Amino acid sequence: MANRGIEAAREIADHEGMETPASLLNLTPEDLQAWFAAHGLPGYRAAQVRKWVFQKRAERFAQMTDLPESLRSQLAGQFEIFTARVAGHRRADDGTEKLLLELPDQERIECVLLRDDRQHRTICLSTQVGCAMACDFCATGLDGLVRNLSSGEIVEQILQLQRLLKPQERISHVVVMGMGEPLLNLDALLPALAAACGRDALGISARRITISTVGLPAGIRRLAEARYPYHLAVSLHAADDELRNRLVPANRAVGIASILAAADEYFEATGRRVTYEYVLLAQVNDRPQDARQLAALLQGRSALLNVIPYNPVPDLPYRTPSPPAVARFVEILGRGGVNVQIRYRKGERIDAACGQLRRRKAER
Repeated sequence: MANRGIEAAREIADHEGMETPASLLNLTPEDLQAWFAAHGLPGYRAAQVRKWVFQKRAERFAQMTDLPESLRSQLAGQFEIFTARVAGHRRADDGTEKLLLELPDQERIECVLLRDDRQHRTICLSTQVGCAMACDFCATGLDGLVRNLSSGEIVEQILQLQRLLKPQERISHVVVMGMGEPLLNLDALLPALAAACGRDALGISARRITISTVGLPAGIRRLAEARYPYHLAVSLHAADDELRNRLVPANRAVGIASILAAADEYFEATGRRVTYEYVLLAQVNDRPQDARQLAALLQGRSALLNVIPYNPVPDLPYRTPSPPAVARFVEILGRGGVNVQIRYRKGERIDAACGQLRRRKAER
């Protein structure tokens, strides 16, 4: 890690004198320490900067009043804290807020703040611009994958959402369920989550962080081998390969059996119960036979199943199932011994579903 910090300091030094400042949020604590050391500055100044950014919610170096003015000017000439522009901000009556962020290359991503009750402040993050998984019912995949986000771009979503909170409010939970497939960008995601968990940063418990995946066994096993204490959520959406191949094309390369085997390994390695996500699509995967097949698939596993009534997307043919159909589906699963809950939609009127606001803005 120390060598990585030295390399980062050299990269930043090479960047000095360029017109565009570097992103401060791309730096790990070790990187920042190395930068201060390379400039003959005491290491405790790095901790002060991180405290201002993550805990005191500073947006500019000029606000860091316990740093010498000359250092604040030096940092401002070298780095930017926020590199994205808020291109859209929607609020819903239930407290949900969604941001559309425009990155320096004019690409756009989404992130969401959900207020569940007086204590819970959950944020939902993106890991890629677009998505390559091409799930048949998802707005994000309609335009394909553009690129991975950097670690700093993921961290910036956290801080941009934190700015929406009142001074007494704190982020309590993080779900990585936004745009993109998180397991295809773990090299950027894991340092970003480490920043969220760090005591010198946001101090969010790792047990309150959930990584959602379409089901990539190699990535799941990488998390299992490292024994990260994060929750794992697998987006299943079908109980047989024939239907899942249609709904989730990435399944053709792996298959449900392989996904479940990797998820079982994750549970054995970490002790963390796996959550399975199942979006209910009217007359597609919400039939009684689908519920019975799904119950048989999950029977005997220490797992939680989240059933999610579909949030309709313009230009896609899928519909939300009726309340009686949802109730019947859940009842069959419960009788089959599955630990199941309905996850109700939030922020429907503000295009809070993944990728919707980005597409709507692009169309305009």
